Amino acid sequence: MAAAQGSPQVVFWHRELPPIQADPVGELTVEADSIRVPGTLDHRNELWDRCQVDLMSRAGYRLEQEVTRLDGRFARVFDEHIEPKRNDATGEAWLHGRFTFTMYR
Repeated sequence: MAAAQGSPQVVFWHRELPPIQADPVGELTVEADSIRVPGTLDHRNELWDRCQVDLMSRAGYRLEQEVTRLDGRFARVFDEHIEPKRNDATGEAWLHGRFTFTMYR
């Protein structure tokens, strides 16, 4: 996910590498949920795509929050686990992601 124009990149995904002068300080994990959508079979692919885009956006935001909170400079995500969730009582579905990353200073 690219940084906003004029903002330095904080989150690096999988094969992307942080600046060479960055010092790794530890491995951490953040979790995020996507928006909730109707859990029907109608437009299932569109809803899945919408949830995936939203989940990745929220995960990027959560990663930036953690880096800031822990006085870091960069995060490099090296593992992610994404799974669908469903609430039959409300008829909603969403994606839940767990992202493991190395934090750098």
